[in-house]
Amino acid sequence: MFILLAYLFGSIPFALVIGKVFYKTDVRNYGSGNLGGSNAGRVLGKKAGVAVTLLDALKGFIAMGLTALFAKEYILIAGVAACIGHCFPIFAGFKGGKAVATSFGFLLGVSVLITHQYFYNLILPIGIFFLVLYLCKMVSVSSITALLSAVLLSLIFNHNYQVTLGIFTLWVIVTIRHHENIKRVITHTERKVTWI
Repeated sequence: MFILLAYLFGSIPFALVIGKVFYKTDVRNYGSGNLGGSNAGRVLGKKAGVAVTLLDALKGFIAMGLTALFAKEYILIAGVAACIGHCFPIFAGFKGGKAVATSFGFLLGVSVLITHQYFYNLILPIGIFFLVLYLCKMVSVSSITALLSAVLLSLIFNHNYQVTLGIFTLWVIVTIRHHENIKRVITHTERKVTWI
């Protein structure tokens, strides 16, 4: 039951809701067509992009937090379920985003609810994300790299293999969701951000 609720919560398409309610725009018809913060920012502007990113991150964290209140043993699965819901939302025809922000919400949940290792599980991966973004200007590369660093940091510092497995699962999901971006990176046609 908690896993299903986490999936449904993850399925809330905030990019679609914010786009239609505040901008009268369906972001699926523009840019990459994805229901994530990057495309929302590209189509609707920086404020919308930041709002969607934060709300998408909260999906992972809140799903884990609510599960922790009633079924602590399912915290990690609930976080992964929320990320799957974001990628394949039942409320948006199973066509969602790439789960980057929701995965960082998962890392926040892991830090707050399980490991209390904020630096290694959250702050350092976020720092790596922005460092790589600054160096290469590609959100796809920085997302994949940051989550891979989170896997390695968890393996080294957490000594909790269930947590590491959960983060690894999200890294696999995010990497697969970026397969088209990876092709464009290889062919030097990937979009680059201009704001950093």
